[in-house]
Amino acid sequence: MSNEIYVNHPTFGLLYRVCILDDNQELFTTLYAQRLFFLVTTNSTNTALDPISRSDARLLIEKRLRNLRRIGISQEYQDLSEIHKKTFQ
Repeated sequence: MSNEIYVNHPTFGLLYRVCILDDNQELFTTLYAQRLFFLVTTNSTNTALDPISRSDARLLIEKRLRNLRRIGISQEYQDLSEIHKKTFQ
């Protein structure tokens, strides 16, 4: 079973989930270019799909990495660290 999550954006096409940031927030990027990032926020009434800059996306992932290291979730930390390296370096 695949852990990949996709969302269809009306303008930019298929987006895939880079990572979960918080309980109600996820980071998505365009499927092929990986240059456009979107912060997806969900609540009980709606879902917001907001474009963010590449640098903001990087900061959000780095913040998530710090939180994972602090609370000691090593496998998720390693997985996200690999995604960070592939996406931003």
